[in-house]
Amino acid sequence: MFKKLFLLLLFISSVCADNIEVAFSPPGNSLDLIVKTINSSTASICMATYSFTSNPIALALFNAKKRGVDIKIVSDEKSNHGKYSVARFLFNQGLNVRLNRNYPIMHNKFIVVDNKTVETGSFNYTQAAANKNAENVIVIWNNPVVASKYATECKRLFNEATPY
Repeated sequence: MFKKLFLLLLFISSVCADNIEVAFSPPGNSLDLIVKTINSSTASICMATYSFTSNPIALALFNAKKRGVDIKIVSDEKSNHGKYSVARFLFNQGLNVRLNRNYPIMHNKFIVVDNKTVETGSFNYTQAAANKNAENVIVIWNNPVVASKYATECKRLFNEATPY
């Protein structure tokens, strides 16, 4: 049983290796991969966040909006309301940001780009995640099947949330 599972995983990883990129922090290359993913957008971004204080990620999202990318951001209400948060900054800049308070913690951390690419992992979109914490990021490029599942969840979380 273990051997069959191992061979299946080996096959999947060899087939998909061209479409998967990973990064870890420290040393900080996780942030670079997230910004690269956002910068690849041409049509849409749907983002689910827990804690959100990263200025480089905010700038990448703001620049994507200026390029005409449709952006929806849903963030955990308790982690992003009443204190400095990039979610507030982006809302003030005209981005479509909502806060979700329907769960004890809305702990999702993922981005769907153009309904074909997904960025996910343990990385909270914070300065600490980039510089202090042990974090990981995985990007699955050009996989509409996976992206569709994440996009459906992102839209569900966004639709049940309230505008900032």
